[in-house]
Amino acid sequence: MNKILVFGSFIVDLMSRASHLPVPGETVKSNMFQMGAGGKGFNQAVAAHKSGGSVSTIIKIGNDEFANVALKTLKKYDMSSDFVFKTDKSPTGTALIMVDENTSQNAIMVTLGASSTFDDTDIKAIENEIKSSKILLTQLETNVNAVEKIINIAHKNKVKVILNPAPIQPINSSLYEKIDIITPNEIEAEILTGIKISDEKDALKAAQYFLDKGVKEVVITLGKNGALAVNNEGHQHFKNYDVKAVDTTGAGDAFNGALATALADGKNLFDACKYGSVISNLAVTKIGTADAMPTKEEIDKFIKEKL
Repeated sequence: MNKILVFGSFIVDLMSRASHLPVPGETVKSNMFQMGAGGKGFNQAVAAHKSGGSVSTIIKIGNDEFANVALKTLKKYDMSSDFVFKTDKSPTGTALIMVDENTSQNAIMVTLGASSTFDDTDIKAIENEIKSSKILLTQLETNVNAVEKIINIAHKNKVKVILNPAPIQPINSSLYEKIDIITPNEIEAEILTGIKISDEKDALKAAQYFLDKGVKEVVITLGKNGALAVNNEGHQHFKNYDVKAVDTTGAGDAFNGALATALADGKNLFDACKYGSVISNLAVTKIGTADAMPTKEEIDKFIKEKL
């Protein structure tokens, strides 16, 4: 049983690229616009699927035109839509994404919409799917009370829980001991721990905070500085590869999805992070989020040439 269940958001990405990001009050002429499937949950599900994982995708959409983006993308990648929930009460989520085409840095404003409306009926409908999974990968881009309930079910049934605590918001401290792996970026780690991260030593202190709270393993993604993985056996720093980054928007999601795939295949934390680093580095070489996730063929080719 190597199934990965990804519970999270679906967001339609509305992305523009320009020579620089606007400051407050400034209008900047965009050089391109692109609309596509996104959302942390959806991105991570696609990354896990395209990197070789067996994935159940749990998302929620509205009853509108943007909902079709989710359904068409799932069909495009031959992914099941069995657990796509719909609501008439909220629109499909959207994200306004601005990308600096010179630095690949971005600024994002998200409207969660339907992704923030998971209820007990939805959770009941996927309870057996959770119990039959090996890995639960989830984030905080849905209503947090639903995330907590999903994690509780997984933990009780000995399903490995990966929490990507993004976008950052407060979580119940009792939840930590039910999390097997937490994967914040450096800013999220700083907010959750209160430890300013300037170097690897600081990151190790932040990781220890999570371990002391009961989390079994920690991965802090460090942007251009790669990722740091820590557990009670030791730690390892994974540096980025020499690739030409054109859009860093989905890098963290690519890492998390691939991490889940590798763990489901039986790899340990450090080997799984090595695999995740490959996928995240490949993802930034393309424009977009879900569509930028590399295929298994692209991954194998990169590993053969670079590793």
